[in-house]
Amino acid sequence: MGNVRLHFSMSLDGFVAAPDNGFGWLAHTTDRPDLVSGYAERTGAILGGRKGWDQFPDPSTAYGGQFVGKLFILTHHPEDATPAEGVTFLTCDVAEAVRIGLEAADGKDLEVFSPTIGRQLIERGLLDEIALHIAPVLLGDGVRFYDNPGGVPIHLHRLDTADPHSEVDVRYRPVRQTSQ
Repeated sequence: MGNVRLHFSMSLDGFVAAPDNGFGWLAHTTDRPDLVSGYAERTGAILGGRKGWDQFPDPSTAYGGQFVGKLFILTHHPEDATPAEGVTFLTCDVAEAVRIGLEAADGKDLEVFSPTIGRQLIERGLLDEIALHIAPVLLGDGVRFYDNPGGVPIHLHRLDTADPHSEVDVRYRPVRQTSQ
């Protein structure tokens, strides 16, 4: 059985999309083909949300076109969603959506591309892993990676180091704007 992985590129200040659900800010990040192809190979199915689908209703763009698998969109209103070949719209509970996605992944991982779905999976103990790529940008506003006001802290274990409790060290320098 594959893992259920919440997977995002994120701004340093914790946003995964601009206020309009856009991703144009990612155009200034470095392309990493080896990383993209690695995730594409391990992923058997993708579970996304309706806001993301409405912004990018083209399954051929997943992992730069390298993804081969099933794409599921969890929505309350599938009747007005933009249909596409290879895309299944689900209206079920998030746990059922994960079951369907894992079954379709056929032993590979189920990638989750929705912060709202991700939060629900964390709350229900249905998430195996979080994969984040921190982009060198401060958006200041947008769609938060994780938002749970009044909730309890969720402690995580790092997977890429011997010390699962260690912090991630990141250093950036602001780009100075030149006057024109």
